[in-house]
Amino acid sequence: MTATSASVPFHSEVALSEFFDGHPVATFAIDAQHVVTHWNRACEHLLGWSKEEMIGTDQHWQAFYPRPRPLLADLIVTGQIDQLGLHYGDKYRPCALIPGAYEAEDFFPNLGASGHWLHFTAAPLRDSRGRLVGAIETLRDVTERRVAENALRRAYDNLEQVIEKRTAQLAEMNQQLQEDIRQRHQAEAELRRSNLELTDLNDKLSRAQQQLVQADKLASIGQLAAGVAHEINNPVGYIFSNFSTLQGYLEQLFEMLDAYQQAEPMLAPAAAAALRAQRQQIDLDFLRQDVPALMAESREGIVRVRHIVQDLKDFSRVDSNQEWVWANLHRGIDSTLNIVSNEVKYKADVVKEYGQLPDIQCLPLQINQVVMNLVVNAAHAIGAQRGRITVRTGCQGADQVWLEVADNGCGIAPDTLARIFDPFFTTKAVGQGTGLGLSLAYGIVRKHGGRIEVDSTPGVGSRFRVYLPVHQPDTPAPEAP
Repeated sequence: MTATSASVPFHSEVALSEFFDGHPVATFAIDAQHVVTHWNRACEHLLGWSKEEMIGTDQHWQAFYPRPRPLLADLIVTGQIDQLGLHYGDKYRPCALIPGAYEAEDFFPNLGASGHWLHFTAAPLRDSRGRLVGAIETLRDVTERRVAENALRRAYDNLEQVIEKRTAQLAEMNQQLQEDIRQRHQAEAELRRSNLELTDLNDKLSRAQQQLVQADKLASIGQLAAGVAHEINNPVGYIFSNFSTLQGYLEQLFEMLDAYQQAEPMLAPAAAAALRAQRQQIDLDFLRQDVPALMAESREGIVRVRHIVQDLKDFSRVDSNQEWVWANLHRGIDSTLNIVSNEVKYKADVVKEYGQLPDIQCLPLQINQVVMNLVVNAAHAIGAQRGRITVRTGCQGADQVWLEVADNGCGIAPDTLARIFDPFFTTKAVGQGTGLGLSLAYGIVRKHGGRIEVDSTPGVGSRFRVYLPVHQPDTPAPEAP
C-alpha cells in the first residue's frame, strides 16, 4: 500500500477515510512519527476507543496494554524488526502474502468481560517513490477459534485417558481373540481346500457346458449346410446338365448357319441380298465370337457355385459322423477360408504358406471351427486400412503338425493377453462379440491333445499357432495309399 502525501487532494483523503470507516475488519494506520492517521469504526467497536480519541495521537497502545509498549506497526515504522521477539516472543511470524509485513496473535485480558484473543497483521506504507511513510495494522477477533482449540485440547487429553483404558481392555481381549483367530485359520484352511475342489468342479462343468454349446452350434451349422447343399445342388445340377446340352445345340446351330452362308451364292439374288442384310443387322460374326465367351463365363460361374456348395459340405461334414477320422488339414483350411471369404475379403488379403503335411487323425468339423474363429478374429483385429492375414502350416517332428494364423492388426495388450481364452471374455463392443470364439477353439485343441501359442505386439499384430498330434492315442495308424 502507498500512503498519501500532503499534495494529495482533499477529496482523495475523504475517500480514503470513508474506505477505512466502511471496512469490516478493524484497521488503523500510523505515520512515520507513530501518530494515528486512521481509526475505523470496526476498531471502535472491537477496542472501545473512538477515532476522536485516537486520531492525531500516538497513544494507540492504550487500547491494548496498561503501559506504553510498541505494536507491530510501531516496530515496522522504526525498522526494529529484530525486537519483535522481545515484545512478542514466539507469537509472531512474517506474513506469507505481503512482503515486509508481520502477523502475531495474543490474549488481551482487559478487552471485554473475560478478555479477547486478537490476531494482528501489520504492513509498511510507502509513497510513490518507495519511501516508508507509515504502517497499517488490521485486527481480527479469534477468541471463538481459540476457545474451540482449548476445548479440543481438553477433549484430546480426555480421549488419551480413554484410549489408555481401552488399550488395556483390548490387550486383555486380544489374548482371547488369538485363540479364536487360530481356530478361524484352521476353518479357513479347510474352506480353501473345499473351495479349490469346488472351483475345479466348476471348471470341469464350464468346459463341459462350452463343449455342449459348441456341439449345438456345430449341429446347427451341419443342419444349415445340409439344407443349403440340398436346395442348391438340385437346381445347380440340372442347370449344369441343361447348360451342357444347350452348348451342344448352339454348336449345331452355328454349323447350320455356316451351311446357309455357303449356300448363299446358289440362291436367287433377291434372297441372297435379304440374307446378307439380315446377317449384317444381327452382326452374326460378332455373335459367333461372343456367344461361346458368354457360355464359358456362365459355365465357370456354375462351377464356382458347385465348389462353394462342396466347400460348405466339407466344412460342416454333414455326411459323416463325429468320429475320429484321418483328414487332409489343407483341404479343411481351404474350405473354411472359402466359407469366411465374405467376412475377410473387404478387410485383408489372405496369403497361404502351406508346408508338407501328412493326414492327421482329428474331428474335421471342429478343426474347421478353430480355423474359422482364428481367421475371423484376425479380420476383426485389422483397422480401416486394408491388412494382411497369413495362414501357414508345417510339421513339428514326425508326430506333430501346426497351423498358424497371423495378422498385422491392432495386436493384444499384455494385461489382456492372459485372459483371451477365458469364456465370455471379449474386448469387442457390447453386441459385437460373445467372448466364446477363442475359448471354444482352446477347448477343441485341448480335446485333440494339442496346444495354442500366442505372440502379440500392440500396434504390430498377432500370431496364433495351433499344434496338433498326427495320431490320437489308442487308434490305429492309417494304411499306406
